[in-house]
Amino acid sequence: MGIFSSIRDAIFGKPAKAQPAPDRPAGDETGTIVAPRPQQLDEVDVERRLDAMPGADGLNWRSSIVDLMKLIGVDSSYDSRKELAQELGNTDYSGSAEDNIRLHKQTMQALAKNGGKVPKQFLD
Repeated sequence: MGIFSSIRDAIFGKPAKAQPAPDRPAGDETGTIVAPRPQQLDEVDVERRLDAMPGADGLNWRSSIVDLMKLIGVDSSYDSRKELAQELGNTDYSGSAEDNIRLHKQTMQALAKNGGKVPKQFLD
């Protein structure tokens, strides 16, 4: 599991394990075959979830990738941030302030692409 997956899972919650398919379709009380309903996933409000985490008020997670990672309990070391940057397609990460700002934005964009509701100010 990569760093981004750890971030996504910490914010969205762990994905549900797939249930094995039944050998035959299930029926209702009358014996009529009932097709399973597709599970609809709700969009996750990233800002609300992060604000609700213990310690959120003492960290600058809204603009700092280091504070974001600390808040959700993911290693925020240079090596972890570099690995995250590579996962998100940024191969020239040096750990500078500009790189960290860009990495925070890329992380928020990736969360939005994966079903997160992310405020516009985190994406621009």
